[in-house]
Amino acid sequence: MTGSSRKGRGYMDEGSIHGRKYGKLKKDEFDGYNSDSHPRKNNPITLDAPHLDPQMEADNAPYDPSLSPLSKSPWSSHTNDDAFSGSNENDALVGSLVREEGHIYSLAATKDLLYTGSDSKNIRVWKNQKEFAGFKSNSGLVKAIVIAGEKILTGHQDGRIRVWKVSGKNEQQHKRVATLPTLRNYIKCSMKPSNYVEVRRHRNVIWIKHYDAISCLSLTEDHSLIYSASWDKTFKVWRTSNFKCLESVKAHDDAVNALVVGLNGMVFTGSADGTVKIWRREVQGKGTKHFFSQTLLKQECAVTSLAINEEGNVLYAGSSEGLVNYWVHETNLEHKGVLRGHKLAVLCLAAAGSLVFSGSADMAICVWKRTLSEEHTCVKILSGHTGPVKCLAAEKDPEAMCNERRWILYSGSLDKSVKVWKVSENINAGAQNNNHQPPRLSVDQFPRVSSLRKMGSRRY
Repeated sequence: MTGSSRKGRGYMDEGSIHGRKYGKLKKDEFDGYNSDSHPRKNNPITLDAPHLDPQMEADNAPYDPSLSPLSKSPWSSHTNDDAFSGSNENDALVGSLVREEGHIYSLAATKDLLYTGSDSKNIRVWKNQKEFAGFKSNSGLVKAIVIAGEKILTGHQDGRIRVWKVSGKNEQQHKRVATLPTLRNYIKCSMKPSNYVEVRRHRNVIWIKHYDAISCLSLTEDHSLIYSASWDKTFKVWRTSNFKCLESVKAHDDAVNALVVGLNGMVFTGSADGTVKIWRREVQGKGTKHFFSQTLLKQECAVTSLAINEEGNVLYAGSSEGLVNYWVHETNLEHKGVLRGHKLAVLCLAAAGSLVFSGSADMAICVWKRTLSEEHTCVKILSGHTGPVKCLAAEKDPEAMCNERRWILYSGSLDKSVKVWKVSENINAGAQNNNHQPPRLSVDQFPRVSSLRKMGSRRY
């Protein structure tokens, strides 16, 4: 399968809505802050709570493995013992983590741990492909997970960010240390009418809170800043040290589906309005200010995902039409080509070394290899999922030889499973997958869920 065609492209619009009037906050706007017992818990624009979260104690309860023995766990780990029995032992499906209680929407890998999030409100922790720990968010589905040192950040359908930390006494216990925006900042900000912004006619909200689902989270290289992008058409910037919201940027005319942080203060956003934009960050006093720099792409179909390689010199953008556009920094972010390998929307991207992985609604993962001349070739198609591939994460394989570049790839799907792959950069173009390919289900056989209403949705 070929990789790049050199046809250039261009890009489109910006924005989304919900809110409340200026003035004194009403009691019902606060009742149930961070609580799922609130009667409007499923409303993404609900403003809430000047009292402590009634679910905090439950959230911080230690994880008890005895309550979830492997034989009775809603997750079951299936390891492929014959993964390396084929001719290419460097490239195989290693195992599957099958969940029976929710679609997989997010995952993050760090060292020997894998965090997975789903629409069941639970975040599961895996170690060596075995269930290791778990904690519940008491909120909407988990749409994004990032790791910032000892902190685990999760972005949710309710527009909030939860911050978790592993207990120093028990590594299987996770405690929630903050919910963004914090209650203190929320109340302080609500006192000034000037802190409200109009999101549609007669609807106003406090600018520090996302009023629609969070689509993704990202971090600066030094982990000092947190970026959150949302279906409310904005991205917000938070200081990691005190979780204060520093800035909110109205970035697009439709949902912001993806955001990645580049080098030298550059931030890239992709939207349902069909555009990829570049923003330049400047430090101003104790805060930040982002300035629009340029539009890289304008097109009719939605931009669904973004990824940047480790060196920060190649940007990739997946689209709902099944294509991946890419740009190279050395040539002033010139559009270099389009990767064509999927039949349906590209839902997620991950870059690792000279490889790029694209997961799609067509249930396949394409493995692309980048050459020194910045050309790309599809060297393999990973098949095995029976539902759309929603999220990807890659990390170096600790068992690889010193001179070998091999990666562990995790893929989460709406088939309720996470698959674990080992992929080498030495893979040859045209290599065939020896793994059995299960029957593929048509898109309309999957249940409609709020964050992926249908495969034709522009929000991802």
